[in-house]
This record gives sequence, C-alpha cells and structure tokens, in this order.
Amino acid sequence: MFCNDVCSIMEVLVHEYNPDQWHLFTDSSKVSLKLVLLHNRNIFPSLPLAHAANMIESYESMELLLRKIKYDKFKWKLCGDLKVVALLLGYTKYCRFLCEWENRNKKNCYVNKLWPKRTSLTPREKNVVNPLLVLLEKICLPPLHIMLGLTKNSVKGMDRTSCGFEYVRNKFPNVSDVKIKEGIFIGPQIRELMQDKQFDEDLFKTVRNGWLSFKRICKDFLGNHKAANYQDVV
Repeated sequence: MFCNDVCSIMEVLVHEYNPDQWHLFTDSSKVSLKLVLLHNRNIFPSLPLAHAANMIESYESMELLLRKIKYDKFKWKLCGDLKVVALLLGYTKYCRFLCEWENRNKKNCYVNKLWPKRTSLTPREKNVVNPLLVLLEKICLPPLHIMLGLTKNSVKGMDRTSCGFEYVRNKFPNVSDVKIKEGIFIGPQIRELMQDKQFDEDLFKTVRNGWLSFKRICKDFLGNHKAANYQDVV
C-alpha cells in the first residue's frame, strides 16, 4: 500500500529542497516491508512512503518498491541493514560488496584480514547475481544496526553459565530468556549496559577485552561524533 499523495509530496520535496538532504530508509519484519524518507538534520518529520504487507525482503520486492516511488528520478541516498544492502547491490545471501571475501574458504575465512577490495559489481561475476538497484556510492550503513548486530554476537558468544551472562539476565528481568540468549536488545538497553562498570568486572578476561573494544568502537566511530583517529580505532 502506498501513500495516495506520495508522488506529489516527493515532487514538492525535490523542487523545494535538495534531494541530498534526505535519506531513504528501508526495513522489514517477517510480515511487512517499509520505506521511510528521513531528513538528515531532523528538521522535518519522517515521511512514510510505502508499507507492503505480506511482502518479504527479496530482490524482486525491493525492485518493485523502488519503481513505485520513482527512485530513478529522485536518487536519494539509501540506508538499510546489511541484508537489504546486499539485495540492492545484486546479492541474494552473502554481503560481499566491499571486498572479495570468500565465505567458502573455511581455512582462511577468519584468519586472512586483508581481502582484495571489490572494484566492480557485474552480474554473474564474483557472486553478483542481479543488476544493481542502487549505486554503491548511494549506500549508507546505519550505525545503530551495526551496534545492535555487534551486541547480539557478543552476548550470543558468552558462556551461558558465566557470571556475565547471569548479570545481563538479572539486569533486564522484563526481557525474556529467549531474547537474552539471542542477544536481542534495543539501543537504550545497550547504552545502559555500556555504562555499567559491574558488568565489565563480571566478564572473563577474553570476553572483557572484546567488550571494551566494542565500547570504544561505539564511542569513537558509531556515535554522533567520530574520533580523529577513527580509522585506527576500527
């Protein structure tokens, strides 16, 4: 379902304001797919463009939605999670649009840290399946999604019998055990956990080192202000 006046509203936005001031954000759940137009400086309220019920995240779905909102005409920068980005850039399963990382190379998959930088996204070459729907330079990776993903992996990797895991469970008693085991938290919960010194002390040394590195990444790279040496931090 699309907003009845969405086309006329977009025409006004493009005529009155620079399209570079807006970002198109897309996300989905198991039962719907959504497109929302966001202003970079939050001066204007968000504008829902499309809500497709019973439509899953797929290359065909994204192609249909972008065509309906006339994306080729407006060419906004687009923000979405890594799965959406992979679909927009022609993939169907793996996110390898920045480098030629080979997930099937089990021996060196997580040992080799320097994979060749990807220079092209040509269909039917090097794991690219479909033509691009959005240019690579128009893609923006959302810091919040990255932070949520890193937190999820950190908690899922913890020993279920450790003091740190029990501390997380007791700290958020209203969060179900299923969500805690899967590491599903929202932004305010993550920020609260980052400020908790007791949680840092309850972690094993190896886990604590990883957690402290993650906190530094959030502060110096994924926050509102990047550190001057953010590349070294990452």
